[in-house]
Amino acid sequence: MRVNENILISSLTTMRLGGPARYVLEVESPSDVADAYGFAAQFNLPTFVLGYGANTIGHDEGFNGVIIINRMQGITETPVSDGVELKIMGGEFWDNVVAYACEKGLTGIEALSKIPGLAGAAPVQNIGAYGQQISDSLISIDVYDSASQSFKTLTKSELNFSYRHSILNTTAKNRYFVISITLNLKPGQMPHPFYNSIERYIAEHQLTDFTPSGIREIVSTIRADKLPDPLEKASSGSFFKNIYLSNAEAEKAEEKGYPVYRGKDGNKINSGWLIEQVGFKGKLLHGFRVNDKAALVLINESAKSYNDLAKARSEIIGRVYDKFGYWLEQEPVEIEP
Repeated sequence: MRVNENILISSLTTMRLGGPARYVLEVESPSDVADAYGFAAQFNLPTFVLGYGANTIGHDEGFNGVIIINRMQGITETPVSDGVELKIMGGEFWDNVVAYACEKGLTGIEALSKIPGLAGAAPVQNIGAYGQQISDSLISIDVYDSASQSFKTLTKSELNFSYRHSILNTTAKNRYFVISITLNLKPGQMPHPFYNSIERYIAEHQLTDFTPSGIREIVSTIRADKLPDPLEKASSGSFFKNIYLSNAEAEKAEEKGYPVYRGKDGNKINSGWLIEQVGFKGKLLHGFRVNDKAALVLINESAKSYNDLAKARSEIIGRVYDKFGYWLEQEPVEIEP
């Protein structure tokens, strides 16, 4: 376990905001994880588990506690009767996992290509994109339970998945540290019909390769065109969650001419479309640029303060609510001072 002191949160997160964290511990084995929580308890300090930092916002005041970062890596492959089980250590870069699966011809996570982050963070907010979610293929996760100070395995049903939610970021927030995740993937291809933007790209380019690698290439190209690389432009990816609607709400929205996507995970309106309709696409607000290709993304061009982010966020949420009556919800989590 590596112990670091007074590290700027802005240097650990892709939005590049946040003051100093008192301690940052990098864990390289399960025993390190237990030691890290013991370290925090010794000094009576709160803990925060941080991955790649692409979905996390820091505050100017910093964090008078212990940030724990997962550095455990490795992928173990086990053949099973209905496919392949992959056990992935939580410190693996998520896109490396997707690339590994696609190279093996395994379907289940190819549409989740190029999502920045670590594998251990994937089940926390049930990452999803282009018609797939991690909950579709996840079997279980191995965790350290900071409440009982023990190691456990939690099954998919115990995680209570929903859109961008699990118990890991709701009822059991900050309780579990994800050691590894286990996925069940299968040889084959994603079922038709694909997500709308994938179908459009296929039609425009007259593509016929729908293997996991083929879909990965399509998704990667679409994302590269719409979403900035957080290492090149300071951002947190999709800053606002999409709006999910009941069937009745979806029908009313369609009557008003709003574009409603009806998929297996429910009915939704893209928050980027809402932001574009109120005139913020491409605009600079308090140092944050609303991305001109995907308006649900905020790019930190010149802001240094969390207060700048709060002002930009408030203006966007207020304008969308005034016009449409929908409240936008922030997707990135925050390290509270």
